[in-house]
Amino acid sequence: MGTGAIIGIVVGGLFGLFVLIGILGGGESGKDGAAAPAASAAPGKNSEAAPEESEAPAPTSKAPKEEPAEDAPVKVVAERTGFKPSVLHDGSSAFTSVTVTVTNSGDKEIDVNPLYFTLTDTGGGKHTAELGMDQDQIATVKLAPGENVTGTVTGKGEFTPKYVTYTDGVFGDGVRGDVS
Repeated sequence: MGTGAIIGIVVGGLFGLFVLIGILGGGESGKDGAAAPAASAAPGKNSEAAPEESEAPAPTSKAPKEEPAEDAPVKVVAERTGFKPSVLHDGSSAFTSVTVTVTNSGDKEIDVNPLYFTLTDTGGGKHTAELGMDQDQIATVKLAPGENVTGTVTGKGEFTPKYVTYTDGVFGDGVRGDVS
């Protein structure tokens, strides 16, 4: 047997192995496909109940964002302050700062990060936190129950801040603190 024949047999064997794995995998995906409708049947059940649920959660999910809960596990207090440029500020833009105190009044540890804040002005415009612009920027920390941290949250531009919204993580519920 020549070298070409051996290579051909090995390549053909590998090809056959991949085809066999694909067929067996296809059978598995068929089972998964059967499981997927069963899984989608569960959402289907939820979708049958969804008209009732989708009507109720929509207002409920908006209500906490519009009105801060009195018994929320996080308290946010905000006060307008002057902008104190850090060494990273190049002087090319104006900024507005708000001193924020976050208190963990819950029973679990929370994360505080400047990226978890947005400022909303009196016209309803939202301003994301600008990192490193104010020398008193709020720290990135973990707060145990009962602890608090104070620092500034800074937005780009000159505006009158109405409230600050803190969100614990990317997908958490927002807690609002009116700027005094």
